[in-house]
Amino acid sequence: MVEDHYESSNDTELEKIQHEILPDPPKQPVGNDIPNGGLHAWMQVLGAFFLVFNSWGIVNSFGAYQTYYEAVLLVSSTSSAISWIGTVQAFLLILVGVLSGPFYDRGYIRTLIILGTILTVFGMMMTSLASRYWEVFLAQGLCVGLGLGCLYVPSVAIVSTYFSTKRALAVGLTSAGGSLSGVLYPIVFRRLQPSLGFGWATRIIAFIVLATQLVSLTILRARTIPNEPRALLEPAAFKEAPFTLFTAGFFVFLTGLYAPYFYGPIYAVRIIGTSPDFAFYLLAILNAGSFAGRVVPPLIAGRLGAYNTLLPCLFMTGIIGFAWISVHSVAGIVIFSIFYGFFSGAVLALPPTVIVALSPDVRFAGTRIGMSFGAAGFGVLVGNPIVGAMVDIPKGKFLHAQVFAAAMMIAGSSLVLSSRILRLRSHKDRKM
Repeated sequence: MVEDHYESSNDTELEKIQHEILPDPPKQPVGNDIPNGGLHAWMQVLGAFFLVFNSWGIVNSFGAYQTYYEAVLLVSSTSSAISWIGTVQAFLLILVGVLSGPFYDRGYIRTLIILGTILTVFGMMMTSLASRYWEVFLAQGLCVGLGLGCLYVPSVAIVSTYFSTKRALAVGLTSAGGSLSGVLYPIVFRRLQPSLGFGWATRIIAFIVLATQLVSLTILRARTIPNEPRALLEPAAFKEAPFTLFTAGFFVFLTGLYAPYFYGPIYAVRIIGTSPDFAFYLLAILNAGSFAGRVVPPLIAGRLGAYNTLLPCLFMTGIIGFAWISVHSVAGIVIFSIFYGFFSGAVLALPPTVIVALSPDVRFAGTRIGMSFGAAGFGVLVGNPIVGAMVDIPKGKFLHAQVFAAAMMIAGSSLVLSSRILRLRSHKDRKM
């Protein structure tokens, strides 16, 4: 009896400690009707918009830092080494996002947002103080990357639970946040850096992140939580050829996708002869095109199907990548940036919808999205350093890198096309 009482007392104390460390998850709402609109639902879109604004938006803005590091702060480092900072950041966004999924499923959305905000802002502040490669890598690559990963799952998961027929529009508006900040942050950095210096330009971006994250933290609320957390892996999914080919294709495609985002500005300076000011604005133009690409194609997908909309966008991105080789004028690089941004934006917005359609049981769709994006994230991790190793900036040689990036995108598109063909043979669902 004494022993049982002692164990019961220990259990009670343990529960109190756990309660202090992690807040109680939100209660499951009584009603299950999807709002599909209304002020509260659209406020969730706004909150999720700012999460994407400060996750993918920071990743999409790294090209501004890449150009500055190569020219000023880290001149002794190679382009490939510098690109590792941005690619590790992007890879951690995806990987940590996948691993944090079960915490979201348990209702700890506020915990994820708070932790992600702290890590992201702290990492940017430390970046503003860095002067050596390893300092920048730890602060901007690792710390910021970990923070962005905590913000990723809430940004993609909340909105879909509030909408049904208007889901494509809501998700498109949410994902557009990454492109809008991809326009804003490079301009802020470029305008402030000459007058205030690298440190304060980066700190001001960190303050913008903090302010917008407080908006998300204030208004975002999970409408439902699963009865039990989803599994991290569903190994049986890789026995399905359409899903496996799609994931492989997405991995190969992402190996080349970010080359213009990282090396487009420096290409404009070295090959076309533009001013550094104009080169920075090219990144803003790329992201402006991506903004439209994240909104318009998802609306078209509502009529034609996500798979049928994604495939042309994949191939067009690869084709435009090859066209980059022949761009040698200011007008040409602007037109290239607009069209590449548009189709690459669609490529990043549509895959989750395709993966849901490939899932025989929608209850496992979240797991499959995590698996597919987790595998594809390795393409982001290795792609830009490979491209950077092929670039010879002092001699102005970009051809090998351009061919590699475009060829990988065409190869990835072909694998996704094979996935679509196999899916048609087994299900005959032409509108998908």
